[in-house]
Amino acid sequence: MLFHFSEEPNIRVFSPRPSASFPELAPAVWAIDREHALHYYFPRDCPRVIYSKGACTEVSDIEKFFSDTKAEKIIVVENQWLEQIKNTTLYVYSFSEEGFELFDQTAGYYVSHEKVVPEKIEPITDLIGKIVNEKVELRFTPDLHLIRNRVIASTLDFSVIRFRNAGKLPNR
Repeated sequence: MLFHFSEEPNIRVFSPRPSASFPELAPAVWAIDREHALHYYFPRDCPRVIYSKGACTEVSDIEKFFSDTKAEKIIVVENQWLEQIKNTTLYVYSFSEEGFELFDQTAGYYVSHEKVVPEKIEPITDLIGKIVNEKVELRFTPDLHLIRNRVIASTLDFSVIRFRNAGKLPNR
């Protein structure tokens, strides 16, 4: 199964759209695999830094970033997003993999250039509960810039999502 996360509860058909992040790509419907779905249990615009140990991660980086936790993955979010995370309902749209092609294996991104009808829609009201049940560590910080810079300079596997919103107050 593949997934799409939205704060909109009634999307019946997903139509391909241009991507701001990949303007060279033909319009597409985006989906995420099960392994990376956890990265999207957040309000859409919430900036976050996600990192984990990878096959090429050096021991010194494991010691530096994971010495105080048993978690295999850490997600860091700005403090000011806590209330929005607690008060957001997300809708998880499930798709069959048919008609999708792998776009980025590391990120778990899949795309379809055709309209897609979801097979299932599931609301999630307790995002923090859903995240911590995934056996990751969820951290909050006043400023994402420092951890982002440290992570991207490391040998860790990482994902930085919606960073353009870092330091901005969430819409309420």
